[in-house]
Amino acid sequence: MSRNNQDVQTLLELRPGQSLELLKELHILTRDGKINQDSRRKLKQVYHLYQFIEPLLEQVAADHADITLVDHGAGKSYLGFILYDLYFRQRQHENHAHIYGIETRDELVQRSTELAHKLGFSGMSFLNLSVADSIVSDRLPAKIDVVTALHACNTATDDAIRFALEKQAQFIVLVPCCQAEVASVLRKNKGKALADPLTEIWRHPLHTREFGSQVTNVLRCLQLEAHGYQVNVTELVGWEHSMKNELIIASYKDLPRRRPTERLHEVLQTLGLEEMSSRFFTPAHGQDA
Repeated sequence: MSRNNQDVQTLLELRPGQSLELLKELHILTRDGKINQDSRRKLKQVYHLYQFIEPLLEQVAADHADITLVDHGAGKSYLGFILYDLYFRQRQHENHAHIYGIETRDELVQRSTELAHKLGFSGMSFLNLSVADSIVSDRLPAKIDVVTALHACNTATDDAIRFALEKQAQFIVLVPCCQAEVASVLRKNKGKALADPLTEIWRHPLHTREFGSQVTNVLRCLQLEAHGYQVNVTELVGWEHSMKNELIIASYKDLPRRRPTERLHEVLQTLGLEEMSSRFFTPAHGQDA
């Protein structure tokens, strides 16, 4: 393929008005504006996720212009920067919409801060905090509209849920990562439960890990429903190389709480996970909307 054809092909894969400088800084584009196969896959993933998030932002914007979004476990902030470039940037001079990236690695926080300043993305801030610490930090607003957590490891996704509930988030977007806590409790209590044929589902160590991961996300969904959210679970396309491609989107609808609360406690009891009730906390038992 000629250089001109390659340039045209690259531009066809980008969104209109997208910052080429940003994509080069994120190493999605090479310095001479080319895109390789790995970067193409990464861009496809982020675009696909953006398709789910943009309508949520539009719903918030219909109510108020100063949208606040917190991205937990931000890493290099690919998601935050792409969201800002495609949606927030054109609105940054009209309102006080803001994206906050939460990350524990100081060097990534510094790099993202410098990049946002370089690009003139004035509505972006990056904080060196754990997800758990961010819940009580006075460096964040008391209320947040949208909370995202993309591959926040182990219990960080659960901390992101707690954060979102504390901040009364209208929307929560999660791509859960590994969480070994439930599998550990299943393993610990396996001996007590062997009389129940259902324990065959997680008797072998590999199955314990896989079943623990599945149960964790089921409990997360029930927890969100128990707090009045409508929950949708789907699969991200373009993430085929990763086992962690489950997307959970929760929208606050003030739905009845009693049934999902009861079901969550029943699942915990059935699987011998009662000690996890504080992790998957719910409103007062039996409370309805």
